[in-house]
Amino acid sequence: MGKPGGGGAAILFDRDGVLNVDEGYSYDPDRLVWVEGAREAVKAANDAGVLALVVTNQSGIGRGYYTEAQMHDFHAAISAGLAKASARIDAFYFCPYHEDAADPALRVADHPDRKPNPGMLLRAMKDHGVDPARAVMIGDKPSDMLAAERAGVKGVLFEGGDLNALVGGLLATLETVHG
Repeated sequence: MGKPGGGGAAILFDRDGVLNVDEGYSYDPDRLVWVEGAREAVKAANDAGVLALVVTNQSGIGRGYYTEAQMHDFHAAISAGLAKASARIDAFYFCPYHEDAADPALRVADHPDRKPNPGMLLRAMKDHGVDPARAVMIGDKPSDMLAAERAGVKGVLFEGGDLNALVGGLLATLETVHG
């Protein structure tokens, strides 16, 4: 599953508040704290042949709170932590744009990639040949749910607890849906 043109299944994970504890503009690898069951959830998706894709707003870049390189270092720390659990994120997508960005190049009022807009989700699915009927967006904010709706995928609001328990129930659904 998940090869371009293959109509594969995917879980589109928001990052902060879903995979890692949201400290507000998380970017320091030394401060990475996993949400309960996050590594196991990603591994379960991997083991089921379901793509694990991250789609995350990163306005802190545009606001000048941290650099794109620091965000990539944080993603590398996520990947390293997942590798220790024999798990992986198949791709990271991020949106640094925000209407209040300090960097004029990133100051965009309603960028198509910034959730609640669906741009990142649509690009991730296109890039990886994902069938929207076999995709789910897991997020912790209403903007994640609206982005999912606009992208034509199921949205599941994560309100805390064990992410692996939530993903376990979703995997059976993704495996049985044929679009």
